[in-house]
Amino acid sequence: MISEKLKNIREVRLSPLDYLPQENLREKMVDLVLRGVPKEAPGQARHLLSDLREELVRKSVSEVKVVVFGGGTGLSNLIGGDSRLESWIQNPFCGLKKYFPHSKSIVCVTDDGGSTGELLKDLPLVALGDIRHVLLSSLRLRTLQTQFDVTTEQAQQIATICHILFNYRCSGSLQSDHPELDMILQKLGLLPQPLNNFLRELIEYLFADIRLKETLNRPHCLGNLLVAAAVYREVPPNLSNHELAAQQDVLHGALLRGLNTLSSILGAGERAVLPCTSTPAQLRVLYTNGVEIIGENKLSDAQRGFPVESVQVDYFNKVHVLDEVLEDIRQADILIFAPGSLYSSIIPVFKVPGLAETVRANKKALKMLISNLWVQAGETDLSIADPERKFHVSDMIKAYENNIPGGTQDLFNEVLCVSLKNIPASILQKYAVEGKIPIFLDRDVLCKLNYIPIESGVYSQQALADRGVIHHDPDTLAKAIKTLYNGRYCFDDKYEKHKNYQANYKIDINRSELIKILPFQRYRFITDWLNDLEFVHVGDGKCIDIDSAKTIFKKIFWDHPTIPLTHFQYVAGISFIEEEKWDRDQRWDNVFSFFDPDDRFIKIRSDQFPVREKIEVALMIAFGESLLGNYAKEKVMEDVVINDFLMGKVYHLYLQQGDIRACFFTADQLSTFLLLTRMVPTDDKNHYIRLVNRGEGFTPPGLLMGLMYAWYLDNRLATHIEYKMSLMKINKTNLIPEQLKMSDRRKKMVTFFRNTVFGESRNT
Repeated sequence: MISEKLKNIREVRLSPLDYLPQENLREKMVDLVLRGVPKEAPGQARHLLSDLREELVRKSVSEVKVVVFGGGTGLSNLIGGDSRLESWIQNPFCGLKKYFPHSKSIVCVTDDGGSTGELLKDLPLVALGDIRHVLLSSLRLRTLQTQFDVTTEQAQQIATICHILFNYRCSGSLQSDHPELDMILQKLGLLPQPLNNFLRELIEYLFADIRLKETLNRPHCLGNLLVAAAVYREVPPNLSNHELAAQQDVLHGALLRGLNTLSSILGAGERAVLPCTSTPAQLRVLYTNGVEIIGENKLSDAQRGFPVESVQVDYFNKVHVLDEVLEDIRQADILIFAPGSLYSSIIPVFKVPGLAETVRANKKALKMLISNLWVQAGETDLSIADPERKFHVSDMIKAYENNIPGGTQDLFNEVLCVSLKNIPASILQKYAVEGKIPIFLDRDVLCKLNYIPIESGVYSQQALADRGVIHHDPDTLAKAIKTLYNGRYCFDDKYEKHKNYQANYKIDINRSELIKILPFQRYRFITDWLNDLEFVHVGDGKCIDIDSAKTIFKKIFWDHPTIPLTHFQYVAGISFIEEEKWDRDQRWDNVFSFFDPDDRFIKIRSDQFPVREKIEVALMIAFGESLLGNYAKEKVMEDVVINDFLMGKVYHLYLQQGDIRACFFTADQLSTFLLLTRMVPTDDKNHYIRLVNRGEGFTPPGLLMGLMYAWYLDNRLATHIEYKMSLMKINKTNLIPEQLKMSDRRKKMVTFFRNTVFGESRNT
């Protein structure tokens, strides 16, 4: 019917489609559905366009199977609105699920921040936060009405109570008699009896299962705890968390059963939300300056000043993919890549072995990428193609091309982008002042790459009018997707097109290696290590509270998952030294910490403690220095005098004999580091020298090791080194050979830290 009506329109000499100003037929159809027939269209054209629009809208997609891939916010908003927002309860049954009741979500599981990160400290599970977020957004009106025999108003009340329950934030320890929790439990009485009973049982289980007890002492989103409880209900009660860590097959089945039970009873439907893998995993990000960090949370917080080059996913065990996930992909009529964080949403999903191949094998499905709207700090604020400009849509696709195994061939063909043409310049200017810049659609580049750009006003007109904000509108997106699906046979192009460039995906030689230590096991290791340390206060003032110090240090080390556990073996204790007892010479630096190889203590000036930023810098610099251990037998600074004139100084470094040296590095690795610090070897393999010109400063190898260590973990911790490393941003030129040498040394130093210092963090 749609094809016949389109044929009738085209038979008119001046096609009514000409009254739709968009560039291609897809855009014209979407605009026709979203905005209606143009007022300036004459009678006959208006009638024909109205007829076409009615058919596009009328044709049902209730049996169409949809699978959406993504992370938390973008995926949940597309499925049914962002369920974390207070405004969600005003319209909880919107979005893709409203038009496509057979929609399923495949969720990324590499998140390690917020409440999810707190759960990872105690439980051997995948990240649950995004799953909880998408699950709440997936509640369906029709399912609730059928399942509980309720009216639309009653279904609305169910969604409201679930929103309160699943988004409740516990600021501290969760107690069964907490007044706020008691208020929430009272609201559960308004739910249908089966749902009321199930949720109460789930909450009771939280306090009954000893394996969940420790995590109840942390700040959490209650919804994450309920998801964890739903999974643990399916696990044999006699297995401890450490035993479960060694028996991932048990958790693999429990995760599916627990999520399905929770999803079904909440009215989202069976298998509405599933993880891309049931194996715990973490993100590993490599920047173009050679620095590699671990953790999705570190990526979002990073201000590296360099674009992301590639991302990898490290798995903590054999990678499990639920058979149900693969089957849903095979059966799908529409496959959608949801908007979201570029490097921590879609890409980690398709690092999971088998997912990309299964999508490619589905030749019948409409495959679509929904582009992000705004540049995101740390991920899309810099382009590899040209770091001086902001991200384009083609940059996003090339990032997928270079990071997804096999590239984007047959993963998606159409790219749906937000059109900002009708948005007032004043609104965009306000966003620019806040540092939010749209991702630019470079249509010509996409077309040359044989992608089909579809630019449309799929943002919320209501939010723009009421609050002056721009974001994807769930219903508008769903209508656009429905239009593109219903009109798919009318378009003149073919889906199976070969891209004009080959995938540049880099095979990671460590990809098959498995991480041995789960996050909760790492957290326990850090806790035990700190408890075994000796803490000392030097001075007559008020002593620093040791328990508070341990809590802060524990958080600092947890926040740096790049640190391998093998780095913790060189420190015996920590001393806090009051300023009047501090005898370090600070003429050349403002570093108020050091590692003392004589007693193996990290020593920190006590006035650094009250401020998190200061104590973190001090701790990380000294901790980095500890890797050198007792490498130095003697350090001597001699004057260089010629004709009674002081020319400078010579720094002599005499290494400890190898048989009594306690150091993280082998002899060859230590030699490599010293050469990178511009120390010069002598005929004696244990003797290095460095000439320092008169009036110049000098950073000795030990301090440089500490500064580089802190900088590598987070460049904001060592601004002195950040200043030196900024040389790598300068465009290369042959006019200044010394500049090239300096840049080359910087790159080699970064490589040394990535491969030698932190290389073990991939599998320890």
